[in-house]
Amino acid sequence: MGKKGDLSNFERGMVVGARRAGLSISQSAQLLGFSHTTISRVYKEWCEKGKTSSMRQSCGRKCLVHARGQRRMGRLIQADRRATLTEITTRYNRGMQQSICEATTRTTLRRMGYNSRRPHRVPLISTTNRKKRLQFARAHQNWTVEDWKNVAWSDESRFLFRHSNGRVRIWRKQNENMDPSCIVTTVQAGGGVMAWGMFSWHTLGPLVQIGHR
Repeated sequence: MGKKGDLSNFERGMVVGARRAGLSISQSAQLLGFSHTTISRVYKEWCEKGKTSSMRQSCGRKCLVHARGQRRMGRLIQADRRATLTEITTRYNRGMQQSICEATTRTTLRRMGYNSRRPHRVPLISTTNRKKRLQFARAHQNWTVEDWKNVAWSDESRFLFRHSNGRVRIWRKQNENMDPSCIVTTVQAGGGVMAWGMFSWHTLGPLVQIGHR
C-alpha cells in the first residue's frame, strides 16, 4: 500500500518532478511508493497554489509546558523527590491559568530527563564518621598493595531475621543516582543476631556471634 498523509518538502518535490517528467499517476505512485490519492493531491496543490511545502511542522499537539513551566516543575521535584505524579500535577496547577493532566506531567518530566526510579540504599553515616573516613582515605591514598597486606580488617554487624520491604520511588535524572536527595539511608533494626568477623590479605578470621536480640 502506498504512503498516505502529509509528505516532506523533498517528497513533494519528487512527486511534482515525476508528474512534470510525464509520468502518469499510477507510474508515479509505483515509482515513489505513495498512494494514488497522495500523488494526485500533491500535484493538484502544486498546479493550483504552487504549494511545495509540508504542513507537518504545524501538526501534533501543542506543548502545554514551556521553559518557564519546566523550571517550575523542576523546583517541585527538587523540593520533594518522592512526590507522586498526582501530587506533582496538583502542586503545579496551583495558581496556573492553564491546568495540565497527569499524562502531560509525565511527558514533561521525561522530556526534562526525569524518570521514576528506586533510590539507592546506603548506610546511615553520621557527620563525624564521614569526616573520619575522609581523613583516613586521604592519609592512606598513597599506600601500595604491600602496605595493605599488613592490615587486618574487622567489623561487627547485625543480621536481621526480618525487615520492612516498603518500596519508595523518587524522581531523578540519569546522573543523579548518588545525589543526597536521591538516596535512602538504612538503619539496622528489629530482631537479629550480632556477629563479629575479620580478614586480611593472608587469612580469613572466624565469624563470632556476640549478641542476640
